[in-house]
Amino acid sequence: MWQGKETMWGNGGVGCRNDVSTPSMASAMLLRMLDEIDYGVLVIDERGRIQHTNHLARHELASARLVFARASALLGTTPDHSAQIQQGLDLALRGQRKLVLLEDDENELSLAFIPLSHPLETESPTVLVLMQRQSASDNLAVRLFARSKGLSPSEEAVMIGLCRGLGVPDIAREHGVAESTVRSQVKSLREKTGCSSIRKLMQRVNSLPPVVPALRIITPVTHNPADLAHL
Repeated sequence: MWQGKETMWGNGGVGCRNDVSTPSMASAMLLRMLDEIDYGVLVIDERGRIQHTNHLARHELASARLVFARASALLGTTPDHSAQIQQGLDLALRGQRKLVLLEDDENELSLAFIPLSHPLETESPTVLVLMQRQSASDNLAVRLFARSKGLSPSEEAVMIGLCRGLGVPDIAREHGVAESTVRSQVKSLREKTGCSSIRKLMQRVNSLPPVVPALRIITPVTHNPADLAHL
């Protein structure tokens, strides 16, 4: 499933390094890299069995909001959701990409099914499943951005409120301050970040790298069978 070091890291040309001595070390490093991305990631084989999940995917499966794992298979919490997942998987195994949108009264989750290999290229095609990021405010890069721009704690809190989709009245009410205070902080935000409008600020924030907070608590997948213990 994972490529050897020369395929992953280049062939020794300009800008490429072959410091990883063995394919197993390269695979371990790649899996660590996946855990640092603020999106749930799963790899599923041609039999529909989950081969790998990063820790955010494990957290999503454990929460069982809209998806969960049973007998190494990715399932939805309703028959309709499971049917959508199966359709996405079937299309990806045939070399097509598919976006699946799952939702109920309280939750929503988008899944991108991406073929990692075309069925004509290998007898064992695999599929990458990418889960949506739940909230831009959970992205560690947002807080790092705030520090790099010298935002005060209150200005950072206002920016995170804007990332959550809150308006000025909502932010003021949440923090127990006057709306005029929040508007003043918004003006300071625009000045410090060099953005002419909140819209441009949100575009800039949404383009930040998806970095996982180091102290995020991950729920263990206690209901997974023993053959998923490595996930």
